[in-house]
Amino acid sequence: MTGALAALWQAAAFAQNQAGPPPVFKQELPNVNLENWEVTVSVVDYAPGRVGQAHRHAGFVLAYVLQGTVIAKISGQPETTYTPGQMFYEAPGSTHEVSKNGSATEPAKLLAMIFAPKGARLTVPVQ
Repeated sequence: MTGALAALWQAAAFAQNQAGPPPVFKQELPNVNLENWEVTVSVVDYAPGRVGQAHRHAGFVLAYVLQGTVIAKISGQPETTYTPGQMFYEAPGSTHEVSKNGSATEPAKLLAMIFAPKGARLTVPVQ
């Protein structure tokens, strides 16, 4: 009986290790046909104290913070502070109302993945 319990425990431990760590981010995506779309991936540098202008993107965006602290507010969502390893999502048609470095002394950096129709203007300022 002890051998069977040990084998069961080992199997459970193996299965748990196979599951891996939890995802960094999970987000439902818009119902779009991606034919004639492309993804553009860019590194966005935020100098200390940088405050970006409100803007929109042609499609949807996934952003991953690489360094520092980024503060963002996307229309319909609260203003949120993101740190390295965290992500946020911008739905099609949403406005990136706040985009700024959370530090006046340290740089910040994020990886922006913009999914949009080929040839579209990726970023449009909002007045």
